[in-house]
Amino acid sequence: MKELLGTGVALVTPFTSDNHIDFKALENLVNYQIDHGINYLVVLGTTAESATLSKVERNQIVEKIIEINDDRLPLVLGIGGNNTQGVVEDLQNTDLSKFAAILSVSPYYNRPTQNGIYEHFKTVSKASPLPIILYNVPSRTGSNIEPLTVFKLANDCENIIAIKEASGNFEQGLDLLRNKPRDFMVISGEDKLALPFILAGGSGVISVIGQGLPNEFIQMINFGLKGKSKEAFDIFYRLMPSIDLIFAEGNPAGIKALLTKLNICNKTVRLPLVDASVELQEKIDNFITDFKN
Repeated sequence: MKELLGTGVALVTPFTSDNHIDFKALENLVNYQIDHGINYLVVLGTTAESATLSKVERNQIVEKIIEINDDRLPLVLGIGGNNTQGVVEDLQNTDLSKFAAILSVSPYYNRPTQNGIYEHFKTVSKASPLPIILYNVPSRTGSNIEPLTVFKLANDCENIIAIKEASGNFEQGLDLLRNKPRDFMVISGEDKLALPFILAGGSGVISVIGQGLPNEFIQMINFGLKGKSKEAFDIFYRLMPSIDLIFAEGNPAGIKALLTKLNICNKTVRLPLVDASVELQEKIDNFITDFKN
């Protein structure tokens, strides 16, 4: 899966001020990624506010992104949840012909045991015609996919080819990198840890900040993949304040505020999330102005 090396971005869903999908802004966003060298696009992940989208809206977003992308970049589709049978049915009832892989989040809220997580993904694996990227994000799901569970899944299910690791536990990430099967990919799900993760042997990142500042972020990641740590960290330290800012009031409120400053979309999010505060928008605006000068 060399097409999933490097920088992928978890796309936001732009909304109009009255909370409808802003398809023109979505077109701006997708073209912005393609024009600035992003390696692949992740559709309907957490950053897309997927939990607040109706099934009709999700289908409309998928169709629109496929149309805009026009086979220019590999696409990864988020299909996951805490109802195993529901995930299986989504896989069976979705046209996946334009996608390179599935990103499937670990079951949330239920807080399954490691054996439950294993059996869930084994069942999903059997139902999926595409390669699967596991998504470990304990801060949102309430449970952690432990490395031994990851290795068992990777060895037992040939279409489970990667993990997006967003536990925030760098020691766990190193365990994954040290002991993973040879061709299994470990992808950072944390913008702030992406560079050290890659320097330690990671395959890349699925980023949030990357969709706002792609030129600099991609350059940093590519330096990291080449082992050029000094050049990479020089860029990282310039980018670092933006990462803190976009997560200060939650995701994707912060990245939408940054995209607002770039005239790509507006900052509207759906309840129960709320738009970035005036104070945060001002800090982000000031950062972008200074960063671009």
